Amino acid sequence: MPDLLLELFSEEIPARMQRKAAGDLKKLVTNGLVDNGLVYEAAREYWTPRRLTLDIRGVTARSKDVHEERKGPSTKAPEQAINGFLRSAGLSDISEAEIGTDPKKGDFYIARIVKKGRTAEEIIADIMPDIIRNFPWPKSMRWGKQSTKQNALRWVRPLKNILCVFGPENDATEVVPFEVAGLESNNITYGHRFMSDGKPIEVRRFEDYVTKLENEKVILDGDRRKEIILADARNLCFAKGLDLVEDDGLAEEVSNLVEWPVVLMGEFEESFLQIPAEIIRLTIRINQKCFVTRKQGEEQKLSNHFILVSNIVAPDGGKEIALGNAKVVRARLSDALYFWHTDQHNLPDLSELTLSAEKLGLDLKKPLDQRMARLDHLNVTFHAKLGTQGARVERIAALSSLIAPLVGADVELAKRAALLAKADLQTEAVGEFPELQGVMGHKYALLQGEDPSVAAAIEEHYKPQGPTDRVPRAPVSIAVALADKIDTLVGFWLIDEKPTGSKDPFALRRACLGVIRLLLSRDWTIHLMPIFKQAISLISRHTIERALSLYEDSLRRENAKETDAAEDIDNALSMEEKKLEKEIAAKTEPVLADLLSFFHDRLKVHLKDEGARHDAIDAIMQSDADDLLQVARRVEALISFINTDDGNNLIAGFKRAFNILEAEIKKKTSIAENVDPELFIEEEEKRLFNAITDAESKVQSHIASNDFSGALLVLAGLREPVDAFFEKVLVNDDNNAVRANRLSLLQRITKLSGLVADFSKLAA
Repeated sequence: MPDLLLELFSEEIPARMQRKAAGDLKKLVTNGLVDNGLVYEAAREYWTPRRLTLDIRGVTARSKDVHEERKGPSTKAPEQAINGFLRSAGLSDISEAEIGTDPKKGDFYIARIVKKGRTAEEIIADIMPDIIRNFPWPKSMRWGKQSTKQNALRWVRPLKNILCVFGPENDATEVVPFEVAGLESNNITYGHRFMSDGKPIEVRRFEDYVTKLENEKVILDGDRRKEIILADARNLCFAKGLDLVEDDGLAEEVSNLVEWPVVLMGEFEESFLQIPAEIIRLTIRINQKCFVTRKQGEEQKLSNHFILVSNIVAPDGGKEIALGNAKVVRARLSDALYFWHTDQHNLPDLSELTLSAEKLGLDLKKPLDQRMARLDHLNVTFHAKLGTQGARVERIAALSSLIAPLVGADVELAKRAALLAKADLQTEAVGEFPELQGVMGHKYALLQGEDPSVAAAIEEHYKPQGPTDRVPRAPVSIAVALADKIDTLVGFWLIDEKPTGSKDPFALRRACLGVIRLLLSRDWTIHLMPIFKQAISLISRHTIERALSLYEDSLRRENAKETDAAEDIDNALSMEEKKLEKEIAAKTEPVLADLLSFFHDRLKVHLKDEGARHDAIDAIMQSDADDLLQVARRVEALISFINTDDGNNLIAGFKRAFNILEAEIKKKTSIAENVDPELFIEEEEKRLFNAITDAESKVQSHIASNDFSGALLVLAGLREPVDAFFEKVLVNDDNNAVRANRLSLLQRITKLSGLVADFSKLAA
């Protein structure tokens, strides 16, 4: 069967876009082939900085004929209807149609349409121009003579050539002819920009395409280039007694910057190693796309050698390239060293920070405290509707003090960590490398003598930042992390900036998952609603104070000439404050209920990802449940329970009771308010009543002590009397009083089971 080879050759494609673009090309082309009636055996995409390539094997040579039968109007229909049918069916005369018969409606016309199949070449030539013109680049550009026209081709970088050949595995292949923006498809490609002669390379099929490219210093397979880079880098390091600091993301990026990777080693002065390893690594990584190394056996300490990847084989073995990179690295590290030292010294505007320091309880003798005071003094905005970073830090500190005892953390240490958590945002190092926020705060905190748990919390309070990120274990870190995330969530819910659909610009889903993972990580009883209420109170207070300050300014401007306006202004401010408090109070409960519901939804997703049954989660989850750890444990216990024979059979009995009650309630059947033992006729009624009465207090006791498994074990003891009741007793007795009493007994069963879970939501 024939194969298709496609290459789109252009100027350099940004490294971060290449892998996805190649995948998009594969999806678009293969979908186009299938949609047009072709099938294929295999397809694989490739990419280099200057090309996207697609190798599709075993494509059918032609699409099949399509036979379609279209029912038309009655043979007695008016001429206008018949003419419309002819047009839609592509018939020239009604004599070309057949006549069918319907016993009820009589004779009618039938058009049997045959759509002839097309050759694969025709289909490829038809779909490719549209795919290229509408390719889903995140960013694209116009260029050339057509760059100002609406129909001009947009591509990530100027598209230079289109190779498209099709044919059998062994015989001659042919160019599939089509044209896009003046570029006609052909059977040629080009080699390495610098190490080939620049002449066109004629291609027949994929095998000689790969071979000829490699002869012209182009390795087509991106994953192979990546393997070469890592293998050569490791070998070069080993020869020098070093280890490569692995960085898969950098390896991916660098492999997409070169078509012929050549791995070299450079070095810088050892004096730069006094800079924290994180800064050295980011400086070299971000600015030069180079790998750092460390001495063998020394996990934490970097060496002064780095690995770079060139795109050419230099005559001098790459010495000048390595020296040039080292020169740039040296300049960048000089900047980093300056940042490192500057952040440890006093700020030049120290005298202006006194008020902020006093307000937050900061020590201006310490560099990190100075940075926090400056963050507050400059009124750096967190969000236009949620105030400044300084106000937010105050709230986080207050919440941390509330949460600390719940997680076994020292209150003062948690408060101190919260006050310094955002201080490194004002450091030079974080200003240059935002990725280091938290990391640099940790280092600077240790340098100024903070408690190690405080320093660790400054770094760890951002965690966990995703489903696979590490969860902090230290109590102080957990307290501050919970406070930070809860303040964010409550704040954005209060201003109605919730996630919508796929949009979540403030990463609130991630923050919520972070809170859930923190709460489930240890054995705590933490109710979220009181913390939410405290958070909303703190945010509201700041919001009201900010609004009153602006209102007061406007009042004073309006009454600047009035000598006795002070009392009127005070009265107006008091009225405005009461109005704002009333407005916030009115929406507090709905906001908190909606936020808790959001937590429930995220918890369900988290538990399902952990393997929990969705129906078990629904059976446990109550609208006011705010102790998420207990919810998770109840789900786990319930799943274990229903996987036993006793549990499964008992739940079937409970569900039967529920269904009977629901049916009788719909019929408005009378149900006794209380069970009357005097109306019992059968022995099984008495036994069930006694068993329920005995179980009720025990279940309530277990629930109160959060012993959910114990409560389920008590319910398991009801299996035999429940089974016996439904086997021997007719609920819908002819005697109305007996029936009402038995229904009341069933109601007792459902209320008792409801203390544990809503078993009616469990799948059969």
